[in-house]
Amino acid sequence: MARCLELKWTEDATDDIESIGEFISRDSEFYAKAVVRKIVEKIENIPENPEIGRIVPEMKNPDIRERFVYSYRLIYQLSEHAISLIAIFPGKQPMDKQLNERIGI
Repeated sequence: MARCLELKWTEDATDDIESIGEFISRDSEFYAKAVVRKIVEKIENIPENPEIGRIVPEMKNPDIRERFVYSYRLIYQLSEHAISLIAIFPGKQPMDKQLNERIGI
């Protein structure tokens, strides 16, 4: 039976999605809204089946998972009672020290 956990947005993840929307809106307000909406929809579906995301290959930790929307990686961490959305960043961007710090590594 799938567990349904509370979803918590970190401040960093909120900043990430705002930055994505701002960046895309430089070219198209319409596409910025569409991309942000699609990302939020995917994120809001995570609590229904939190383990659907794959384990982040760079982390090899079953509690650190990711989903993809367009070219963006949605990184989240599972705990016993909640899901913490950690980061939203371009898929081509390597996992860097800053992201590792967000996860607490």
